[in-house]
Amino acid sequence: MPPLFEEPNPGDLLEIFRFGYQHWALYIGNGYVIHLAPPSEYAGAGSSSIMSVLTDRAIVRKDRLRYVAGGDRYRVNNKYDGRCSPLPVSKILMEAESLVGQEMLYSVTSENCEHFVTKLRYGQPMCDQVRDTMLTVGAAGLGLAALGIIGVMVTRSRRQNQ
Repeated sequence: MPPLFEEPNPGDLLEIFRFGYQHWALYIGNGYVIHLAPPSEYAGAGSSSIMSVLTDRAIVRKDRLRYVAGGDRYRVNNKYDGRCSPLPVSKILMEAESLVGQEMLYSVTSENCEHFVTKLRYGQPMCDQVRDTMLTVGAAGLGLAALGIIGVMVTRSRRQNQ
């Protein structure tokens, strides 16, 4: 799918739609973004980016948006602006630039690319992607547990009736 051609402004959060998840980057202007990238994160990574769950380190990179997005769709998504006030753009950009090249801790659940860019924009890390996934997994787990309990009850009932 081609990118959504929405012109970002410096300091905007960009959501890049990968297969099965979203990668996040901070637009800094002139076609460049800064993002937290585990070794397996690159444009068109597809299912190999799933390997990022196995790493605990990532590099802060400054790359061209078209390289990071590749053929994937992307959009400006400053989704927390209603909840939090963004920091001044000059502060966001200065902090982002100061981190380029640094190796950082990485965790899919608590220190991922969305946490990284939201901390830059708002001063605090946030990630609905993880929360939503955990809620889905939790609901599925509860559903499976309920089915298991029902199965045990049916089996016991059949044994008692024999």
